[in-house]
Amino acid sequence: MEQIKIIEIKKSVFAENDKDADALRQELKSRGVFLLNLMSAPGSGKTTTLIKTINLLKDMLRIAVMEADIDSDVDAVKIKEATGIQSIQLHTGGMCHLDAEMTRQGLDNLDLKDVDLVILENVGNLVCPAEFDTGSACNAMILSVPEGHDKPLKYPLMFSVCDLVVINKMDVAPYFDFDLDKCKEYIHMRNPKARVIPICAKTGEGVESFAEWLQKQVIDWKN
Repeated sequence: MEQIKIIEIKKSVFAENDKDADALRQELKSRGVFLLNLMSAPGSGKTTTLIKTINLLKDMLRIAVMEADIDSDVDAVKIKEATGIQSIQLHTGGMCHLDAEMTRQGLDNLDLKDVDLVILENVGNLVCPAEFDTGSACNAMILSVPEGHDKPLKYPLMFSVCDLVVINKMDVAPYFDFDLDKCKEYIHMRNPKARVIPICAKTGEGVESFAEWLQKQVIDWKN
């Protein structure tokens, strides 16, 4: 029987995207624009968290938002109505993630001349978005309590690429047998440098800590 030929691929299939992402990142750096890539599973509370955070920061930073979804403009409208800031919707046409080129297309439709911070709310998914560099200066994710404290063990790449993990819906932790200490332990197994901030977007508890972290990232990026 003829042997099956095994070919080891040395070049990353993401190499072209990584090149585009680096170019975009440098371009944004030169313009003084900080891009945050915010990821999570659907229903984690990304949009609610963003509304609370933006309203804390909008008098100190000039902010714009790109909402990425497979369809609808619900989140972009919600952000615009609740915060008054520049907000656009990106439709991915069935794609479960954004890459650097798709992110650039979104940025090309924003007026960036008076913007310090662009927040990209990526497609709700714990797998695909983590695989593609969007050109962001920072990656952050929101993990909600109902998802369980073991998610860092099940979705290692997502947690390993994030500079910050926001743990939302802490108000319901007692009802879901959620162990915050275990969750932090598992996160740091994947990424020892990741910052972890527990919050409750519904009540606003802890959101100020997220806002302060984000403001510092923007200031450091621009200096």
